[in-house]
Amino acid sequence: MKAAELRSKTPDQLREDLVALKKEAFNLRFRQATGQIENTARMNAVRKDAARIKTVLNQKAQEAAK
Repeated sequence: MKAAELRSKTPDQLREDLVALKKEAFNLRFRQATGQIENTARMNAVRKDAARIKTVLNQKAQEAAK
């Protein structure tokens, strides 16, 4: 997920994406604990995507506050 495409979304859409990523991260952690995970690199990608979304949400909130 690119930051540029995240900036074009509304805050509500970003929050929905963040919830979906958190659910996916939970499922990946659960699969890792049970030894069923196939793509371990996906865990890092999900974590970084969630961080990007949080960053863009904070930037949008700062812009709105000005």
